[in-house]
Amino acid sequence: MDIRRPLAADFDAWSRLYAGYAAFYGVEQSEGMRARVWTWIHTPGHEVEGLVAEEAGKLIGLAHFRGFARPLSASFGGFLDDLFVDPDARGSGAAKALIGAVEAEGRSRGWTVIRWITAENNYRARGVYDQVATRTPWVTYDIKL
Repeated sequence: MDIRRPLAADFDAWSRLYAGYAAFYGVEQSEGMRARVWTWIHTPGHEVEGLVAEEAGKLIGLAHFRGFARPLSASFGGFLDDLFVDPDARGSGAAKALIGAVEAEGRSRGWTVIRWITAENNYRARGVYDQVATRTPWVTYDIKL
């Protein structure tokens, strides 16, 4: 398995994976929205970055992440926004490999934490997350704008 930055030629396969991620969470997502995120991850200096997992010449997973300032600790961390593995490739180790690659990126940048959220009922993913990270006691709130 190869974990790498997405290439221009990966767009269709990445788009299929990202559409699957949106469907999993019940988020309505258009082709235009995916095109915007694709542009973000290919724009040098944009806060959103991406990685893909490739196995046997096929993209099987994706991760999107970004850095953020942590004022209370006067440090920087990384936020893992999106992580998705093709259902046919689950159990392949792709999720752990993608998380590990984001962790390595964070270590190289001096980040003090990699953080992410998931749905309470995302039991399969949480089984992986419980192996690689510590669940926090924090509760998340949103204000819809």
